[in-house]
Amino acid sequence: MFFTYLRRELRRRRKAALVVASGLALGIALVIVVSSVSSGMGKAQDKVLQSLYGLGTDMTVTKAATPTAGNSQRPRFQFDARGNDDTSTQSSDRVIVQGFTTLAASTVTEVGDQKGVSSAVGGLSLNVLKVDGQFTRGQFQQNQNSGGGQGGRGAGGDTGQPQGEVRGGGADFDINQYTVYGTDVTKTALGPLTSSRITSGRTFKTTETDAKVVVADSAYAKEKKYKVGSTVTIKGVKFKVIGIATADSGDAAANLYIPLRQAQTLAGEKNKITTVYVKATDSQQIDSVKSTIQKNVSGTTVTTSTDLAKTVSGSLSTASSLATNVGKWLSIAVLVAAFLVAGLLTSSAVSRRVREFGTLKALGWKSGRVTRQVVGEAMVNGLLGGALGIALGLAGAYVVTSVSPTLQAQLGGGTGGLGGPGGGFGGPGRRAAKTLEVALTAPVSVTTIALAVALAVAGGLIAGAFGGWRASRLRPADALRRVE
Repeated sequence: MFFTYLRRELRRRRKAALVVASGLALGIALVIVVSSVSSGMGKAQDKVLQSLYGLGTDMTVTKAATPTAGNSQRPRFQFDARGNDDTSTQSSDRVIVQGFTTLAASTVTEVGDQKGVSSAVGGLSLNVLKVDGQFTRGQFQQNQNSGGGQGGRGAGGDTGQPQGEVRGGGADFDINQYTVYGTDVTKTALGPLTSSRITSGRTFKTTETDAKVVVADSAYAKEKKYKVGSTVTIKGVKFKVIGIATADSGDAAANLYIPLRQAQTLAGEKNKITTVYVKATDSQQIDSVKSTIQKNVSGTTVTTSTDLAKTVSGSLSTASSLATNVGKWLSIAVLVAAFLVAGLLTSSAVSRRVREFGTLKALGWKSGRVTRQVVGEAMVNGLLGGALGIALGLAGAYVVTSVSPTLQAQLGGGTGGLGGPGGGFGGPGRRAAKTLEVALTAPVSVTTIALAVALAVAGGLIAGAFGGWRASRLRPADALRRVE
C-alpha cells in the first residue's frame, strides 16, 4: 500500500516533485563542481611543487646563505690578450654555489638518523657563468648584478643575465649562464631529477659516483643542440651526455645533472652539499619530523611542501583561493537555500492536500502513517534531486577538464626559504621568481559522489521533516474543510 500510494502521488504531482528535485540538484551540482575544481587546484599545486622537490620528497633541509665580504664582491674574470694584434679568443667559466651556504655532507646521515625519517639524500646546486669571445689587451670584468655593460654582445639592457665590461680595452663576447645540479647517483629515488623522466639515453648508474657523465634537461639540450653522446665542457672538464630528461611538469630543476662528487670538485666544495631531500616514514607526521630535525640538526632550515605552497602566487593561487573560500561558502548558501525551499514547498504541498490527508485519517490512518507517506515522497524527491545533481555536477567537471584552462603559478621571488636547486626556484637568498603554467582539471572522486548522495538524502529528510510536521497536525475534521 505504501509504495502503491507513493507511486501514484509522485506521478500525479510530477511538476511539484520536479521543482523540489531541481532545487536540490542545483545545490548538489555546485558542491560537486566546487569540490572537483578544488581537487584539481590541489593536483596542479602538487605538480608545481613536484618540479621543485621531485617525487617522494616530503621536505628539504638547507642553510641560508650568509653574505660575506668575499661573496658580496662582484665576480671578476681576467683575460690576457696575446699576439701581434693584441687580440685573442678566450673562454672562462665561474662555478658558484647557487643561493646557499653549504652544509657538510655528513648532514645527510645526521638527518637520516632522525626519528620519522625514511630516507635522505644530499645534492649540490651550482650556477655556471661562462664567457666566450675576443678580447683586446685590458681587463674584462664580469658583473653579475650590473644592469648593463659595454663592449660586446653579452652587455645588454634589462636581460636579467650577467653583464660585463672591458676596462682599458675592447671585446666582442657572449655570456652564458646555466644551472648544474650535483646528484647522489647511489640514491636516485629522491631529489629534483625524479620529477623528470629519461626520454633518450639512460640515467646514472650507481657506480658512476665520480664519472664524467651528464644528464641534460630536454629544453636546454634542444637549445644547445645536445644529444646522447655529445660532449659538454664545464670549467675545462669534458662530460659525456648519457641521457636527456624531460620535466613531467613545469620547468626542470636544473639544466644539467652530474654526479655529486664531480659537482663538488668543480665548485671546490669537497664533501659539501647545499640541500638534503627527506622522505618521512609517515606523511601524516611531517610537522613532527620537521620539528625533530630543526631541534637536533642545528643551523638548518627545514622546508615542507606546506611551506612551499604558501609561497605560490599567480592565477593558480587566486583561483585556488576563490574555489576554497568563495566556492565553499557559495555552495553552503545554495544548499541551505535549496533545503529550505524544498522543505517549504513540501509543507505547502501538504497544506494543499488537507482534505486528502484528513479523509485518510477519518478512514483510520494514524498520524504516523501519514507522516511516513509524506517523508517517503520527500525522500524520493531528494534522491531524484541527487541523481540530477550528480549528472549536472559530472557534466560541469567534464567541461572544466575538457577546456583545461591554463593557470600561472609563480614561486618565490625576493628572499625566502625554498629548498630546491636551480636558478629560479633557488632557496634562501634567491633573486628571481619562477613562473610555471599548469592546466586545470576537475577530477571527481568517489568521496565527492558519496557526499552528493548524502546531501540528497539529507535534503529529502529535511523536506520530509517540514511536510511530516505539517501532516502530523492534521485532524480528521479537516476533511470537512473546503480546500481551494
